[in-house]
Amino acid sequence: MSFNASPRAECGYPDSKVAARRGAALAFAAQGASVAAVYTTVPAVTERLGLAPLLTTALMVAVALTAGGGSFLGLVAIRRAGPVATMRGAMVAAAAALVLIGWAQDHATVICAYVLFGLAVGALDVGVNTRAAEIERAYGRSVFGSFYTAWSVGGVVAALLTAGAARWEWPVAGGLTLQAGIVLLLVSLLRTHALPAAQAPPDAGGQSSLGRRLWVRLIPFGLVLLVVYVVESTVSAWSAVYLRQTLTASLTVAPLAYAAYQAGTVIGRAAADRLVQTLGAVSVVRMAALLAAGALAALAAAPNWPFAVLAAGAVGLGASVLAPLCLASAARLSPTASEAVLARLNLFNYVGVVTGGALSGLLGSTGHFRLAYAVPAALVVLVPASARHFTRPSSPARRESLPRTR
Repeated sequence: MSFNASPRAECGYPDSKVAARRGAALAFAAQGASVAAVYTTVPAVTERLGLAPLLTTALMVAVALTAGGGSFLGLVAIRRAGPVATMRGAMVAAAAALVLIGWAQDHATVICAYVLFGLAVGALDVGVNTRAAEIERAYGRSVFGSFYTAWSVGGVVAALLTAGAARWEWPVAGGLTLQAGIVLLLVSLLRTHALPAAQAPPDAGGQSSLGRRLWVRLIPFGLVLLVVYVVESTVSAWSAVYLRQTLTASLTVAPLAYAAYQAGTVIGRAAADRLVQTLGAVSVVRMAALLAAGALAALAAAPNWPFAVLAAGAVGLGASVLAPLCLASAARLSPTASEAVLARLNLFNYVGVVTGGALSGLLGSTGHFRLAYAVPAALVVLVPASARHFTRPSSPARRESLPRTR
């Protein structure tokens, strides 16, 4: 499959939008794969280096904290070089971090490697979401879900590769080096494609200053994103450890909960854009939140690892649509400065990751991993209260036709 646009595409024709969308999907897939590679190898890295449970928890928290800083580094890079160049650089840095994590021989090296990964994934996060917001504006309809589908597909593939490497008794260094190679392959396929001129709403220019009123309007999205990433962090960072320690699963089986979670997100996100067009964003958010809450409760009560794997898949199915719809709606608050909006909104993301990762790690280190999944279930029940703030994009053609019909 070629990702090069035709000469006409560079002038903003429809095939340029398609090529840009494919390129952004590659970057989302690379981010999902790299995050999954890190989280699903936590048990193996912990056992190989003899990391104490509290140090492992601290490392996961450090990844989230440095990702917050990386988000603002990404914002600076976008303003200087654009989102595509930012995505390329961040993907290369993430691949380097994967190799360093796998080959680290001491605690100091692995700490530095996880910090590098946090910075890289934070920069990549704001880069891919900014590019996705640009592409959605060019399309004039909901396409954010398709990008996060690519993210989840990357996560599923990486989690299965981790499980396969453990089954074949590969050292963790070999498995992470392979995953880094996949990320670099995706970098080599990434191209820059021109987009049609953004069709922002007439009042968008007045919001470009990002004043206090806009930040007040961001609060509901920030709170939803915080809860979503408490769930994401709890399942992603600790599901493998939960299966290994609480449900006595083998190293081969332990990554399967993460794989099932990401498989659920693939299904949910693949259907998200169509559901939004059919039912509206508000209804989709409410139904998804209730499904996620019930599945988290089932995960907390899982009697064995097969039940936990199924419950993790159901969590992914429900929680998967919340983040892309949240980011898309927030970006539409100020289309002319979406990269700044998304970078600041990402702070809620990383607060959620830190909260979920730290809480789950602390509870797990004291033998209470089940409670670590029951608490997020209660938080997700609160999400429907913010659903009314979610919006969906209107077609450019429809916007242009409205004045003429009056």
